[in-house]
Amino acid sequence: MASARNREQSALLDRLGFFGRTAQAMRSRIEQRFRGQTAAEGADASLASDGPAIASAVTRVAAVPPGLCLYAIGDIHGRRDLIERLIQQISEDAAQLPAGVKPQVIFLGDYIDRGLQSKDVIDYFINGDLERFDPVYLMGNHEEALLRFLNEATFGSQWTRYGGAETLYSYGLAPPNQRASLGSHEEMAALRDAWMRVWNEFRVRLPAEHLTFFQSLRPYYSTGDYLFVHAGMRPGVNLAAQTTRDMLWIREEFLDDREPFPQMVVHGHTPIEAVHYDNRRIGLDTGAFLTGKLTAARLHGTHVAFLST
Repeated sequence: MASARNREQSALLDRLGFFGRTAQAMRSRIEQRFRGQTAAEGADASLASDGPAIASAVTRVAAVPPGLCLYAIGDIHGRRDLIERLIQQISEDAAQLPAGVKPQVIFLGDYIDRGLQSKDVIDYFINGDLERFDPVYLMGNHEEALLRFLNEATFGSQWTRYGGAETLYSYGLAPPNQRASLGSHEEMAALRDAWMRVWNEFRVRLPAEHLTFFQSLRPYYSTGDYLFVHAGMRPGVNLAAQTTRDMLWIREEFLDDREPFPQMVVHGHTPIEAVHYDNRRIGLDTGAFLTGKLTAARLHGTHVAFLST
């Protein structure tokens, strides 16, 4: 029994595919969950259970435009159950805002992959229920990967290595078994043919509304003293000169730098145990697809708070 449990734990950890300097901390948190040393999955909490990792001296004062309360949401990764729960919390919070203050929700990307409800998340986004929040949807590197697969059938095997298989499953497709197809040139050719079949079928099954949604995603959003982006920004480069590649994929160069940007950067992409908040940035990816903790920053005036499932 213990051996089977260890194998299951190892398989789940391998699926994470986390990169960057925070990966080990996240793995430690997940291992603790398997040993029962943390709260059970799905426990209700209006604030992140571990609390934000706030730098000892956050002295920077950033403000949103008057009349707005912004809710920025981290990486969802195919967990419709969690985004619905978090939106309910946001709705309850927004109902308490002063008269004349408008709530707006900003999604930081990575809505799909890794979680089996990937298609369901996009269905939820386009059903019209969130229009009351004037939503802003940013592009994540996983949405970029889906769009690349639509244009390059050969990209499928790479996409599945970091979560695309779950997205294909959610649309009713199974990726080819790659490990069983590399014993000979004939098997490799059969694998390519299998990917072509999956590629063609995915292009048929992907609803037109979903494709329109993916193609409409923004690389960043700027308002007031805040800049919202999926992964981060390259230090020392003006916003106009930033590349989409960096905004969707950057890690250490952005995370490890110490020089503040002209605006406070709010981002996801790199999973962490708890919200990171200092004078440069607010990091909101708390590994929701596996931890069950999806996090939002609440920005109103100059005040910063956090909500979490």
